[in-house]
Amino acid sequence: MAVIIDGKKVSNDIKDELKAKIAKLKDNGTEVTLAVIQVGNDSASTVYVGNKKKACEYVGIRSLAYELPNEVSEEELLDLVRSLNDREDVNGILVQLPLPEHIDENKVINTISPKKDVDGFHPQSTGALSIGQPGFVSCTPAGIIELLKRYNIEIDGKECVVIGRSNIVGKPVATLLLRENGTVTICHSHTADLKTVAKRADILIVAIGKAKFITSEYVKEGAAVIDVGMDRDENGKLCGDVDFEDVKNVAGAITPVPGGVGPMTIAMLMNNCVMSVMNR
Repeated sequence: MAVIIDGKKVSNDIKDELKAKIAKLKDNGTEVTLAVIQVGNDSASTVYVGNKKKACEYVGIRSLAYELPNEVSEEELLDLVRSLNDREDVNGILVQLPLPEHIDENKVINTISPKKDVDGFHPQSTGALSIGQPGFVSCTPAGIIELLKRYNIEIDGKECVVIGRSNIVGKPVATLLLRENGTVTICHSHTADLKTVAKRADILIVAIGKAKFITSEYVKEGAAVIDVGMDRDENGKLCGDVDFEDVKNVAGAITPVPGGVGPMTIAMLMNNCVMSVMNR
């Protein structure tokens, strides 16, 4: 039976650590401020934004909420981002994705100042990551590495397989694993004989958006399995990309869905907000 990697507990530990750091910053007259922009009223986005606001309140970060109508023009949104870039009292800027079709997401991301890019999506942030320079790391990949470290799962010298090559999870987490001296393979929809490749992994990270796709046939005995998926099964119940009930009997350690990677994303966002002040 696998060790269950409790992302909820680890994220709470991180938030408590950040709470103490933020209290010290406040004692020295420095406030941490995050500006969150939401366009439209997509229900999933509203939940995510609400969770981010709660986390800010808990750790002591001041949050500014900008709720814009779905029909807001691209230029109006860009003007708001530029104004927040110029505000000395704002340390981090987050634009909740996805955006309506008439707005170019890349243009919005590129407009956010790299110094305030707490989501870690700006090309300067991703470029810095790829060449090992300091910068913001996108929150989900950073959370995955933190989970592995806090559960004492060795990355150095281990065979790491990442299934999924998105710019938000797959590519950056592969780069972070390389940074920790893992031997990394990235798999995707064109990978030949995925089962064989996946089964080599000491650390298997799955981010493909297909409910319960990864079964025990894909998993090496004793491997650490990190499930980034957030799907619904045939009964409409929340699940991941990994068939948890099947894989937990083979894996050495595994993240559940919910309660695994998800809470870590928000904890690492809070961490990036603190970094935005400490690195000024």
